[in-house]
Amino acid sequence: MDDKRPLIATYIEASRPFGVVYIGMTSNLYRRGAEHRAGEGSGFTRRHHCNILVWYQPFERVTSAIRREKALKSWNRPWKMQLIEQRNPEWRDLYPFVRGEQDDPRLPVEDECGVAAFLARLEDEAKEGE
Repeated sequence: MDDKRPLIATYIEASRPFGVVYIGMTSNLYRRGAEHRAGEGSGFTRRHHCNILVWYQPFERVTSAIRREKALKSWNRPWKMQLIEQRNPEWRDLYPFVRGEQDDPRLPVEDECGVAAFLARLEDEAKEGE
């Protein structure tokens, strides 16, 4: 992983499907994922055993990842579950994919309809209002 450019991302780690979820952001998802798995993540993730990477969104800038993290943390639980389920309905661990060790197990991105698209539009409108 040292030969790869750091992956700036907002991410969700889970304890199990529909279990406890943790939303975070990092300037290096490769390193941060390894830390979570080694029990070196936040106290929350250690206590609740959140070490399955179930969702992430890459960004070019840290400020964008921070903004997304804050937005997701304000969402209610059903919206967070829908976000995960839409692309990763089996709650597969995405960390091996991120590391290049396996193929992407996620479903392809759907078109601009459905709950996720609606929530994305709401978020975009909220950003415009800031």
